[in-house]
Amino acid sequence: MTGVGNNSVTHALIGEEEVGQRLDNFLIRCCKGVPKSHIYRILRSGEVRVNSGRVDATYRLRAGDSVRIPPIRIAERPQNEVDEAAKERVDLPIIYEDEAMLVIDKPEGIAVHGGSGVSFGVIEALRRQRPQAKFLELAHRLDRETSGVLLVGKKRLALTALHDMFREHGAGADKRYLVLVKGRWMNLTQHVKLPLHKYLTEGGERRVSVNPDGKASHTIFRLLARWQGMSLLEAQLKTGRTHQIRVHLAHLGFPILGDEKYGDFALNKNLKRDGLKRMALHAWRMAFRHPLTGAPLECVAPLPDSFGGYISAVNRKNEQEFKIDNLEQMLGSK
Repeated sequence: MTGVGNNSVTHALIGEEEVGQRLDNFLIRCCKGVPKSHIYRILRSGEVRVNSGRVDATYRLRAGDSVRIPPIRIAERPQNEVDEAAKERVDLPIIYEDEAMLVIDKPEGIAVHGGSGVSFGVIEALRRQRPQAKFLELAHRLDRETSGVLLVGKKRLALTALHDMFREHGAGADKRYLVLVKGRWMNLTQHVKLPLHKYLTEGGERRVSVNPDGKASHTIFRLLARWQGMSLLEAQLKTGRTHQIRVHLAHLGFPILGDEKYGDFALNKNLKRDGLKRMALHAWRMAFRHPLTGAPLECVAPLPDSFGGYISAVNRKNEQEFKIDNLEQMLGSK
């Protein structure tokens, strides 16, 4: 694809990496900083053309297409603001990489992409670190407060295959999380099937609740360790709903420690003083088949110090009521 200028008409030639992408999504990506409302306005007005003809916003790009993009004035942020944001988010450990995809160990506290009041995220940092990369797109998402395994497509064919895999839920990727919750969880294994409904608060924030009219959701929880006031669980996702683990646990009366949306807010304040300054949810393992070769892959993100260090502190101060035999091996303890 040729570059996009903002002072004159640009003709972008579509290459292999853009094939199959919707025209509106292509424009949103290549016209950084331009409001979506403006993108759709120039599409409706016919100022954007493909091969000299008018097309719908949902048009799927083909190899060799010539996309006419009219002059667009982009409101640029101060360069030092972008640079500082990039410096703060450059540490993106790579778990696995080949020509089709890469797997990142995402730190907690960083959004996967900019938007919703966040100017800079993992995908922006990754593109900034790799300016030569023709294609880098998220295959799925993690909440800003969640750390761990995150997949990124480097080819559109691989990205499409990964999206299809995640849509298969239980038959696709095996996604496991480590989570520390308030309370004494008793069942060794528990299947939770509670429908989830998304809604917006009066302040415009996205929230999720258990609701009979919601979408079917299924999480399998396994008890790993238990102390008098808290429990360590493994959560296996069989569906991939927004905030699924967080809402299922909160609804059952076992909120995630440090969860500022669905958790015990008074307890969270005390936890910060005790050293837990994050939400105790970590995407620690994902097993799946390679999107192009079909070879089995297993990617593991070690438990970060911000989470593992707190578990060690809890273990030193509290008598352990229950622990699985291979817990230290699972957590990567030395």
